[in-house]
Amino acid sequence: MISQTTSPTKIDSRSTLRWSIAFLVSAAIAISYLDRQTLPWAIKAIQVDIPFSNQVKAGLDSAFLVTYGLMYIGGGLLLDKLGTRRGFLCIMIFWSLACASHGLAGGVIALAASRLLLGVGEGGGFPAATRAVAEWFPVNDRATAMGIINGGTAVGAVIAPPLIALVLTNCNWLGLAPWRWVFFLTGALGLLWTIWWWCSYQTPENQIAETQNETKVSLASLLQHRETWAVVGAKFLSDGAWYFYLFWLPKYLFDAFQLDIKTAGSIGWIPYAASGVGCLVGGGFSSWLLKRGVSVNGSRKLALGASAALMPWVMFVPQLHSVGWVIFIFSLAFFGQQSWSTLVMILPTDMISKRAVGTLAGLVGFGGAMGGVLLGQVVGWLRDHGYSYTPALVISGSMHIAAFILICLVIPKIQPLKTV
Repeated sequence: MISQTTSPTKIDSRSTLRWSIAFLVSAAIAISYLDRQTLPWAIKAIQVDIPFSNQVKAGLDSAFLVTYGLMYIGGGLLLDKLGTRRGFLCIMIFWSLACASHGLAGGVIALAASRLLLGVGEGGGFPAATRAVAEWFPVNDRATAMGIINGGTAVGAVIAPPLIALVLTNCNWLGLAPWRWVFFLTGALGLLWTIWWWCSYQTPENQIAETQNETKVSLASLLQHRETWAVVGAKFLSDGAWYFYLFWLPKYLFDAFQLDIKTAGSIGWIPYAASGVGCLVGGGFSSWLLKRGVSVNGSRKLALGASAALMPWVMFVPQLHSVGWVIFIFSLAFFGQQSWSTLVMILPTDMISKRAVGTLAGLVGFGGAMGGVLLGQVVGWLRDHGYSYTPALVISGSMHIAAFILICLVIPKIQPLKTV
């Protein structure tokens, strides 16, 4: 809390710095979503040199998600040990080099290895973002700040389709296939961000002292609480749907409407743009409720419920024969998903001390990644065995509703956990 003797100028300066930190972290998340979208959007070009089936494609997605989920936990622990500034620097350097390594792949095994390494690096991104929010923002502003940060997912995903299409159609440099340059260029972008981060981010002095005085909360202690399992389970369900949309939407457009990369790239960014608006609306709505006297429990659950209600519409996609309507429905789902995701990611800051918020955020992210692995494998098997996308869309359209019911039943009141 800022003391009464603090000058208005100092308060304004701190507030400006606080929001600049949110945009700095948002830029990193944008790069992470650009990096993870490289394979889905460049897949047709890659398959010319390295042919593989739908099941193998699902396996490549799972390779990323398995290590991504594990490193969500490992990255959270690493950040709680190294601190946000040093920890995020190491994470970004690693994942940028991993992204660039895709461009050197000569076969499926090498691609899988690069996906594994990319997951290791990117798994620490959101735990770092959660720690930055906990360090810099009071509770009333955290959902809005996380909305800005989570909006980076949309920025990266919006940039990905047209940028990758541009590289694929123009960058045949040094005799290398254009799809290889997609990975080299996106990896270089992440390395440039690390310079900005190291020069700009500092942990607030009051947070350093506060963290030093807090008792460490163990992973085993967190797992003793049913609330922890509820949030992890909710993330497992909702992110299973999200990763299906994220990794399979480009292929769905290619398969269902026979679009080429230029056409798909010209419209494929729209749902991701809607997801960015969802990030801001979900977090902003929850913060607006808090500032008007609604409890943390009420403000989070009202916003979560409204977000989940937008998701079942994707079940109608198989009945639509207009690409415009399909893009609209997916845009609605992407809006709801990222509104939901912003709020779920802020729950660790409502439930745990700053000392262990990275660890709890890591557990939550691990649950989400494993949901993505499971549904992705199911979709790959269904597609290779002659099934349409209908079963996957029905399953994914129901998962957020199930996740919301889980949170309401198991966490009657969102409040700090009593940890030892």
